[in-house]
Amino acid sequence: MKRDHSPISWIPTVYFAMGMPFVVLNMVSVLMFKGLGVSNSQIALWTSLIMLPWTLKFLWSPFLEMFKTKKFFVVLTQFLTGVLFCLVAFSLELSHFFVYAIILLAFIAFSGATHDIATDGIYMRELSKADQAKYIGWQGAFYNIAKIVASGGLVWLAGWLFDYYSHKDASIMPDVDMAFLANVQSWRVIMLIVAVVMIALSLYHTKMLPVGGAATETTSLKETASKLKEVIMNFFTKKHILYYIVFIILYRFAEGFVMKIVPLFLKADRESGGLGLTEQQIGLYYGTFGAAAFVLGSLLAGYYISKRGLKKTLFSLCCIFNLPFVAYTLLAIYQPTSTPLIGTAIVLEYFGYGFGFVGLTLFMMQQVAPGKHQMAHYAFASGIMNLGVMIPGAISGYMSDWLGYEYFFIFTLIATIPAFLITYFVPFTYSDVKTD
Repeated sequence: MKRDHSPISWIPTVYFAMGMPFVVLNMVSVLMFKGLGVSNSQIALWTSLIMLPWTLKFLWSPFLEMFKTKKFFVVLTQFLTGVLFCLVAFSLELSHFFVYAIILLAFIAFSGATHDIATDGIYMRELSKADQAKYIGWQGAFYNIAKIVASGGLVWLAGWLFDYYSHKDASIMPDVDMAFLANVQSWRVIMLIVAVVMIALSLYHTKMLPVGGAATETTSLKETASKLKEVIMNFFTKKHILYYIVFIILYRFAEGFVMKIVPLFLKADRESGGLGLTEQQIGLYYGTFGAAAFVLGSLLAGYYISKRGLKKTLFSLCCIFNLPFVAYTLLAIYQPTSTPLIGTAIVLEYFGYGFGFVGLTLFMMQQVAPGKHQMAHYAFASGIMNLGVMIPGAISGYMSDWLGYEYFFIFTLIATIPAFLITYFVPFTYSDVKTD
């Protein structure tokens, strides 16, 4: 297949663009709202519920086949996401900022989920099965490099800006709540940076992104609704599909519990069972130790799978994926102050996440998605995956408040057991051909 540009010219950037809004909504906003005085339970609940579009995106995936090209939707949603982040930035100073910000973030989630459908459609259409395995490490690496940039670099910058604005405005407005004002100012800058990045990426991809297929001849709403019904019915008639659905949900089930709580745990004071870190410290740990570990884990996993095959490696990928839960349990029990110890835990988190996540991604592409409706079925599968993260995430704040951080992380270790069992016995529908 003739390509206008090498996959390396667009895979890293388009999957970085995919990861950025997801990570900001799922993780960075947690620290933002915490700094602005919102309670843990409300943060965990609402920042989980706004992720619902990533679960339901299969419902509108067939409609994307009706108009324009996949490239059109990728570029459009990147630009729209940038504009919406700009609005979030200026909503933070309003009296009911949490309500307005959550509504805007929900629209970003819809735009981001639509972007993901089209992006994965381009990836699967433009690359052969061998190239999908070859570049899966790059895909996973840059999707999660967005996580490093956002939860590392941007969080660190938010902490630095907080200190800057606190000292700058203290003498000018002594009667104002300087901590709240400094948080508003610092997080406004962060949201504007994200907006600029997303708009810049949309402009870049107007030139570098392959088309990914033209619109189908289906033009009426009735025909498309009928197609959606066909897509859903066809999905549930796939071989082993019920097993696959449970597998997809359970693989990341424990991660769903800890995703919102880890940054809150790192920031919480020691009297509350946390580690008492500042945003700058959290950003530094994530952006240095975590960045190196994640890139290494993602790239190694891609080549590891391509050499041995997914069937032989999937269980080991699952084991490594769950390593971080042991590390955070130990941190909660002992509450160390040592930088090397905390850094080691974050290295385990990011290496394990990077190494193990690509296995699930490739499984959905090569065992669940293949068939007549490949793009829609991959969107369906990834939506189910996000449901498995969203549900435990929504209740994680209440559970951590009830159990305390130490017992909460012990609970997450127990929650990993179903993932080990179902991964060990998962059947493969399609031949797992080793790629050299």
